[in-house]
Amino acid sequence: MTLLLLGIVLWSAAHAFKRVAPGMRADLTDRFGAGPAKGFFAALIGVSVLAMILGFRGAPFTPVYTPPSWAVHVNNLLMLGAIALMGMGQSKGRARAWLRHPMLTGVLVWAVAHLLVNGDYASLLLFGGMGLWAVLEMMMINAQDGPWQRPAPGPITGDLRLLAITLVLYGVIGGIHAWLGYWPFG
Repeated sequence: MTLLLLGIVLWSAAHAFKRVAPGMRADLTDRFGAGPAKGFFAALIGVSVLAMILGFRGAPFTPVYTPPSWAVHVNNLLMLGAIALMGMGQSKGRARAWLRHPMLTGVLVWAVAHLLVNGDYASLLLFGGMGLWAVLEMMMINAQDGPWQRPAPGPITGDLRLLAITLVLYGVIGGIHAWLGYWPFG
């Protein structure tokens, strides 16, 4: 459980660093260059993901609540939305102008979807922690950046591409879950 918690803390710290300590972040960039500085934080994020995966897989199953049986279907629908939201941040379509924080909203939807179907302590820590991180990150960005400048909507073809990529990724993620022993489709 310690490794899981360490991964969540490292993930949060690496992502929040430029907002919490912008001077230190700028100093690192000036000292080592933009590429190496970004590489350092990318490595920290990679280590945090590995720690979360290993910590979650190694955590004992300690039930906290029993998820309802219908939640699997709601989870699957929410996951389609979460994947689309995460992709929307990089999309060139019309949908990119709908939300200020599509990727972080996608993480929040992903977290809620997984909390619906996982009632154990490690899941509460992982998915609750990531959901909380997404909300706090949105608040920090809003406070630092001020009012949102809505981007101009792109062509509908960008949204169709996003839909196709979302469906493919949904299938791949479902396959990975099945391969790991977590059948995601009820």
